[in-house]
Amino acid sequence: MDFTKPTIEYADLWPLLVVFGVACAGVVVEAFVPRALRFIIQTALAVAGILVALAGTVIVARDLDVLGDGVARGAIDAEGTIAVDGPALFFWGILLVFALGGALLFAERRLEGGVSAFAGQAAALPGTEAERQASTRGLEHTEVYPLMMFALGGMMLFSAANDLLTLFVALEVLSLPLYLLCGLARRRRLLSQEAALKYFLLGAFSSAFFLYGVALVYGFSGAMGFAEINEAVRNDIGNQTLLLMGIGMISVGLLFKVGAAPFHSWTPDVYQGAPTPVTAFMAAGTKIAAFGAMLRIFYVAFGSDRWTWQPMLWIIAILTMLVGAVLAIVQTDMKRMLAYSSVAHTGFLLTGVLGVQAASELADGEVTSLQAVLFYLTTYGFSIIGAFAIVTLVRDAGGEATQFRSWRGLGRRSPLVAGLFAFFLLSMAGIPLTAGFVGKWAVFTVALAAGAWPVVIAAVLCSIIAVFFYVRVILLMFFDDDDVTAPGEVASVTKPSVLTSATILVGVAATLVLGVVPGPVLDLAANAGQFVR
Repeated sequence: MDFTKPTIEYADLWPLLVVFGVACAGVVVEAFVPRALRFIIQTALAVAGILVALAGTVIVARDLDVLGDGVARGAIDAEGTIAVDGPALFFWGILLVFALGGALLFAERRLEGGVSAFAGQAAALPGTEAERQASTRGLEHTEVYPLMMFALGGMMLFSAANDLLTLFVALEVLSLPLYLLCGLARRRRLLSQEAALKYFLLGAFSSAFFLYGVALVYGFSGAMGFAEINEAVRNDIGNQTLLLMGIGMISVGLLFKVGAAPFHSWTPDVYQGAPTPVTAFMAAGTKIAAFGAMLRIFYVAFGSDRWTWQPMLWIIAILTMLVGAVLAIVQTDMKRMLAYSSVAHTGFLLTGVLGVQAASELADGEVTSLQAVLFYLTTYGFSIIGAFAIVTLVRDAGGEATQFRSWRGLGRRSPLVAGLFAFFLLSMAGIPLTAGFVGKWAVFTVALAAGAWPVVIAAVLCSIIAVFFYVRVILLMFFDDDDVTAPGEVASVTKPSVLTSATILVGVAATLVLGVVPGPVLDLAANAGQFVR
């Protein structure tokens, strides 16, 4: 049997390779560089790697084959396993932008008195002398930077994978570093370790479902590539029971990663227990990567069988919006409230997935499902990273103060920070002149065009419910009397370094601009075209 050398299109894939290369270089730094120099080197290496990969993504996007109408076409690279097309590059671009914000939050040291938010020695048991010594010596885990870069590389590969095997490998590459990062909080160590364990166990179960679904779909089609699976589905060449079970089990793995009900139970615990910089990075990045994979597999691999999986997504979307909106009302912790808010936003995004994919089936000026979801993910990413960055600033004697009672009267003590946080909440609520309003308008419009009006009605009702718990926090900050709070429970705002300040200001600016002038980003999403097959 002759061996055929695989062909790797490095000119298309080099932004992805830069991210993985920086992650590997970070491991080498941990092994050979003195501890005192690691923070500066790891931070500079991560930020530089993200910027280079972002510039590379722009260069690759400019060099893509373009159709006559200016829409990008793309290519299938790495022996058919990775699709480098317009949507994939759009996902890469926003992932890198939000990863840059995450890296800046990882590097923040002023808020914790000169050290990072991560544990000094993760192997030390909470409350032991070893942990106290690590804290006294000011130790910190600079390994978080290569872990973040490995997770980022997995996210980029996940959104561009073009066969089921590569998709599973990317799923594990993005998940395993996040399991570790969630358990590295400097404060509330037991809560952080509990969050990591829950995330790992539930993630392992979801990966098992996903892998079993891959086996069933392979049994149906005899292929791993999305185009070949689509051809098998179109020609109905296999056992339909295998196909239906495979779609269902693969959907479990994908819906778990986006935090859709009933696979959402990890979200509030992990968002609350993980270090807040990790929560911010994970909240934006994981959702973007998972929706990129979901759109590609449903539109490319199972696109010919959409009447089978669409009813399932109708039910999941409505259930997710209801669960997220209703349970967010009863929360008393800011991070848990934002977690259930994230669940509700997952439902809104699933509403967009139900829309019409092909621009040829729409009237002039109407947006496609892919265009709407891309825009919504962009707007949500800026809002959620900015919101969690502000959460890191609100502190009391015990560190971050995430209980609602600690936020009472914050608008009088620090009107600027409270005002910026209120602006992010209003955007998530979908108030006009914010990016969130345009994002919701886009996904609701495409769902209506596809005839999914029951889902849109449920989405509008859940949006009204969501306004209540967002406005409740605003009233808490600006109109509640902090004098009724018990002594020691009122939080104050700690002055951040330029790193966190820049992340917040970029999030505010992007949320405002995308709400007032959404056209350029919508056009960019439209020019990304459709998934290449």
